[in-house]
Amino acid sequence: MEKSIEKNSSNSKRSFLKLLFLTVMGVSFGGVIYPIIRYLSPLSQQKEGEKVEILKDEVPIGKAKFLTYKGNPAVVIHTKAGFTALSAVCTHLGCIVKWLEDKGEFQCPCHAGRFDVTGKVLSGPPPNPLLQIAVVESGAKIVIG
Repeated sequence: MEKSIEKNSSNSKRSFLKLLFLTVMGVSFGGVIYPIIRYLSPLSQQKEGEKVEILKDEVPIGKAKFLTYKGNPAVVIHTKAGFTALSAVCTHLGCIVKWLEDKGEFQCPCHAGRFDVTGKVLSGPPPNPLLQIAVVESGAKIVIG
């Protein structure tokens, strides 16, 4: 009788420790995986049909302004020819391009892909140009989308 009580006690301790271990591992895994999933999931700040309006003064000639358009990074460039809006997501691996004001071009920091002000690939591994976004000048504003 005492052996069966000890055996049941030992089994219940083992079961409790197993459950505790699995719980701690599950919480730890969730704590690691959740930020990764949030980082990789698209932003849902804007609806599909939304347009973005900014003031023309926010983008001086030769400068670029990064913004969010339809939940994705985008950029508006002001050149002597006017305003251009592009997706800021590199077509190679999805990195966010950087504006190099002194060169007047975009560069992908991941693999050094280069794009001109219209989004055309200048060099590097990107297979396609940056996606162009419609831009309409309306008075003192620029309407993107």
